[in-house]
Amino acid sequence: MSNGSPATAKMSDPLKRLDLDGHEMPPSPAPSSPRTGGRRRYALATELVYTETKDQYGASSIPIYQSATFKQASAAGGTNDYDYTRSGNPTRTYLERHLAKIMNATRALAVGSGMGALDVITRLLRAGDEVITGDDLYGGTNRLLAYLSSNQGIVVHHVDTTNIDSVRPVISDKTTMVLLESPTNPLIKIIDIPSIARLVHEANDRALVVVDNTMLSPMLSNPLHLGADIVYESGTKYLSGHHDIMAGVIGVNDAAIGDKLYFTINATGCGLSPNDSFLLMRGIKTLAIRMEKQQTNAQKIAEFLESRGFRVRYPGLKSHPQYDLHWSMARGAGAVLSFETGDVSISERIVEATRLWGISVSFGCVNSLISMPCQMSHASIDPQTRKERQMPEDIIRLCVGIEDVNDLIDDLSRALVEAGSVAVTLDGFRATGSSSSAQQSTAIDSDGGV
Repeated sequence: MSNGSPATAKMSDPLKRLDLDGHEMPPSPAPSSPRTGGRRRYALATELVYTETKDQYGASSIPIYQSATFKQASAAGGTNDYDYTRSGNPTRTYLERHLAKIMNATRALAVGSGMGALDVITRLLRAGDEVITGDDLYGGTNRLLAYLSSNQGIVVHHVDTTNIDSVRPVISDKTTMVLLESPTNPLIKIIDIPSIARLVHEANDRALVVVDNTMLSPMLSNPLHLGADIVYESGTKYLSGHHDIMAGVIGVNDAAIGDKLYFTINATGCGLSPNDSFLLMRGIKTLAIRMEKQQTNAQKIAEFLESRGFRVRYPGLKSHPQYDLHWSMARGAGAVLSFETGDVSISERIVEATRLWGISVSFGCVNSLISMPCQMSHASIDPQTRKERQMPEDIIRLCVGIEDVNDLIDDLSRALVEAGSVAVTLDGFRATGSSSSAQQSTAIDSDGGV
């Protein structure tokens, strides 16, 4: 990029495509990024809402440029900041600048889904490259890695990434990528991202540490600050918050990596559409207030289940074995938790007996969701592999929304009773004995509820 003014840059190098602020298209870094000097940095809750725009009409919300192509001033082309939406669109550019700011990234890119983001990232791999990843992964991630292993000659090592000593032996000069999730899904295990990143970079400075931050969002964690080279997440989840779009976002600090990822996005045409970019931008503005409510609800629900004797997996509980590690890296516990009943059939009945909790494979939405991962989101992982990875078939995942927490607990309580997981007596307490992992009880309230 030229050190002169935008106009001077265009005159000195007519082949460079710059936006009105003098940034190469697509722009990097974002003009409102913390790496750009001269502007006060606000609290993240403020930055999520505060936006900068030079819209010609002063629109406070960026317009949707629902155009596939843009007119040029000459037959040679390249005279406009944009030429074709696959390569760049003003609405998507605005979103990516805002994402770079809140992700503390030098550059952010937006594509059509979270898995689309991972697909773009894994296209950095070549045959013979080796990938190290966890043994508790989102089912879609596991499926894509299995495909790369079977069809593209990529070697994938699944190890217990909660144990650094499990990672160390498989690092080699062929290690090209280390793919991490924290908390993991659905076992809610915590990964020591800084320690693993340091270990990997010391052993092989060419290896990229990639972190899926979907479970926490930029509101609660910034993996790029923890040593990651690339962070990505499903914008379908917390960033959007309403499950009305699909999106994936990628953040990087290394310009060369950003250029490679952008090349793939432009070449394959997987960039996020203008309309979805607008909707994602709108969702991001309420992330802080949504996450605050969802976390508060999740904490109370986790405590309720734990008090009934269930094994609950949630980093907001001090009983979580990696409680201190999680809070050394994150600003919150998130709003996803899981618990076990000890019996698959009981778990199925609990899931189907809820009314407020929608049975769904996703999370991060304003409404609460419930699922059995082994039968839904992680069903693509075969039963034998799930057993080897110690994934309980009876595990129930709760993705907590913004509803009144008392209604959510009441609905869950009724489902537990209907499923036979707990029993109600006039004196208030009696465990059914049907669960091998819990000794639960509940009480009748004055209205006959639980």
